[in-house]
Amino acid sequence: MGEVKQIVDGSKEMLDATLSCDGLKVAAMLEKIHDREIPFLEYNDENALACFITLSYLYARKDYRIEREAKSGKGYCDYLFIPKKKGRTAIILELKVDDTPENAICQIKQKNYMQKVEESSEILLVRISYDKKVKRHQCLIEKYTTK
Repeated sequence: MGEVKQIVDGSKEMLDATLSCDGLKVAAMLEKIHDREIPFLEYNDENALACFITLSYLYARKDYRIEREAKSGKGYCDYLFIPKKKGRTAIILELKVDDTPENAICQIKQKNYMQKVEESSEILLVRISYDKKVKRHQCLIEKYTTK
């Protein structure tokens, strides 16, 4: 049971870092979880990346309805965190492999992924990139105000 508590506590810390817009901490935590939880042979598999993101944000399910490959705007965003209560910050999380986090923000805005959560006064645009060659994560977080 100690491992489950550790995962839940870590996922609370991950959500707190995300809501604080601390991209460096989010990236460092993702690397730690990825290195610890994902078997080496599956390290670069897209499903493994999705699983470890889901694990990393487990605690967020308390306050958010989390949709994977959510239809929003002109496309499908990787993760959409829809607040269960009004007044909470919404989160759009886009993953990129072997690409820059900056390209993910362009995709979020061009495809208007904010549409499904535009009733939230604040939306965090979270871009996580993973470089397979050096096995490193980067995270950029931008606040987007709708009103």
